[in-house]
Amino acid sequence: MSHAPSPTLDTLGFDNTLLPVGDLAEAVAFYEHAGLPVKFRLDEAGIALLAVGKETPGLLLRVEEGFTHRPPPWPATRIWLEVPDARAAARSLAEAGITPLDPPFSTSTGYVVEIADPWGNVLGFADYLKRPELARNC
Repeated sequence: MSHAPSPTLDTLGFDNTLLPVGDLAEAVAFYEHAGLPVKFRLDEAGIALLAVGKETPGLLLRVEEGFTHRPPPWPATRIWLEVPDARAAARSLAEAGITPLDPPFSTSTGYVVEIADPWGNVLGFADYLKRPELARNC
């Protein structure tokens, strides 16, 4: 069986990452409470874009009709965002009343703490404390 040649894609980076939610106001409140600011919000379109660092793209919340609260599935798609210190982020989230899925865990580059929104979208906050040469220097 012959295979067609693989395409050559010149990917330049990430565009927006879409997170399906059941209620825009509730989702915006959850993520703002977690420390992610809103870049723009269009209620009539059922979308809001959350800022991620100095990047132009961000996390795009989009209302999906009939999408109800659910616990995070395991395994689930996970989006990890870089932070200066994941263990400090875990403390900050806990102080804000947002319970991490687990205590911060070690990776080869640093630490990660994960949270889930009411619809089961899992967001991680990762640092590069063990490999600072790989970290963003903002």
